[in-house]
Amino acid sequence: QVQLVESGGGLVQPGGSLRLSCAASGSIFSIGVMNWYRQAPGAQRELVAHIGSGGSTNYADSVKGRFTISRDNAKNTVYLQMNSLKPEDTAVYYCNADIRGTMSRGLNNYWGQGTQVTVSS
Repeated sequence: QVQLVESGGGLVQPGGSLRLSCAASGSIFSIGVMNWYRQAPGAQRELVAHIGSGGSTNYADSVKGRFTISRDNAKNTVYLQMNSLKPEDTAVYYCNADIRGTMSRGLNNYWGQGTQVTVSS
């Protein structure tokens, strides 16, 4: 059974930083794209950042220049470094990834349980 587990959320003041981690575990053969999404209260879930298996990245306009996505393939982990945080970054952040399990013939899409990020003074 493959699962994604996020960590690193919390309460931070405006202008502060947080680093989110998401570790994939289970019987994993390979991992494709890895993403961070977020969902604020009353809003739709939105894609924040994307990193391909080769390391190519893409960001939502609202976080460009402030957030950095990275991955450690040896640890099956994706990170989101968030700097210069704003109150509007407050949301539940979700990890998402395409993973091929050892017993699978193709990629399946998985979600983590989410981690709360609150930016407030």
